Amino acid sequence: MTRGERVAILLQRLMDRPGWLWSLAELGTDLGVAKSTLSEDLAAVRRAFAAQGRGVLQSVPGPVGGVRYLPLLSAERLRAAVEQLAEVLSPSDRILPGGFIFMSDVLFSPYWSALIGQCFASAFLPQAPDVVVTVETKGIPIALMTARALGVPMVLLRRDVRVTEGSSVSINYLSASSGTIHTMSVPRRALRTGMRALVVDDFMKAGGTAAGMLRLLQEVGVQAAAVGVVVATALPAHKRVQEYRSLLTLGQVREDAPRVPLYPARWISGEPDSKGV
Repeated sequence: MTRGERVAILLQRLMDRPGWLWSLAELGTDLGVAKSTLSEDLAAVRRAFAAQGRGVLQSVPGPVGGVRYLPLLSAERLRAAVEQLAEVLSPSDRILPGGFIFMSDVLFSPYWSALIGQCFASAFLPQAPDVVVTVETKGIPIALMTARALGVPMVLLRRDVRVTEGSSVSINYLSASSGTIHTMSVPRRALRTGMRALVVDDFMKAGGTAAGMLRLLQEVGVQAAAVGVVVATALPAHKRVQEYRSLLTLGQVREDAPRVPLYPARWISGEPDSKGV
């Protein structure tokens, strides 16, 4: 194979399995090249990722080391992606009664859910989560894509107990937005004591659901590494979860408004002292 052909195959391998540790011996054998030649090819891939701000190619030293690709966005690309997402969600026909916006088509889009997953992975990689956790149902695609980008598994918290998942731990929590009591459960085999979990959800108004997830994780001995949501409302300003990051902030919604008041969160736009939205 020519070098261009080898680089094309390397790119496909790396991008098909983000977070996977590939050994140089395995890659070299598959491509039929010496380790020195493979190192030159990987250096070219690393330079291309860095120049475009489309990810990081990490080298892991040691006898069981190798390389892994993490699809992390640069600050500029992260900001551009969130601004593009805000533009897609801003048309007035997305406004729903009660101050909500219709997002299902975007959340269940393979393109947008993968991009949102890259945004979350870029924001929360330093927290080194072992697992991504969400509650059914709208958070599933973005949590799965976030887990894929980080190279970790995803665990789904259910609103009822499933006999097919064995024994479970359940809690009741108060939905701060609706004022009603809900149930949330997780199979005992899904999480191990001492794990670090990244909590991901699609929408946060008062933070009741996110607070319920954090409480359930505490019940099974799992540490919450961080909380990330796609959209958080500006009001109420005081939420039941204080430490979180949203990609977008939703202002006061009027049903007769020409556009949805949606804008990138302060930490994305570079404003200081912004712990949440």
